[in-house]
Amino acid sequence: MLLTPGRGESAERPRIRATAAHARRRFRAWRGERPFWAGLFTLAAGLPILYWPYVNLDLGAIPLAMSTTPGAGSLVIGVLLITLGLSLWYQPHLRLFSGIATLLLALASFPVANLGGLFLGVFTGLIGGSLACAWIPPVAEEPPAAEPNHASAAVPAGDDRGGN
Repeated sequence: MLLTPGRGESAERPRIRATAAHARRRFRAWRGERPFWAGLFTLAAGLPILYWPYVNLDLGAIPLAMSTTPGAGSLVIGVLLITLGLSLWYQPHLRLFSGIATLLLALASFPVANLGGLFLGVFTGLIGGSLACAWIPPVAEEPPAAEPNHASAAVPAGDDRGGN
């Protein structure tokens, strides 16, 4: 039957779980070394800015098309925000530049790109840019330094510790 484990499945299931656990640990380590959430919010900010000018909506019997001159500005701003989000993931040392550029592009998308993707792109872009500017790289752990030996410290002149 298909619902009962077969001969080969009992050894396969723990191997799949171990592989999934290993992949999850690797992703968690990768995510901890870079501004992951800043990149995700920045990437997500570019999508509604790109989407709304090129979609045709129907509100009842009234067609609503927003593909006007803001379409070119939306295309440029949306592609740049997606690129900045990817650069935050794969070039974390550029976080300050990417964060400031994200903040400026998100603010510029408000008047240029149909209210910044109907406010979705502006808000997620501001969150992503703020997170990118605030992110600090993890500090590499240093081995603890040996405690200094105070017994060999020099005795100042006039300090008689000999008891005389």
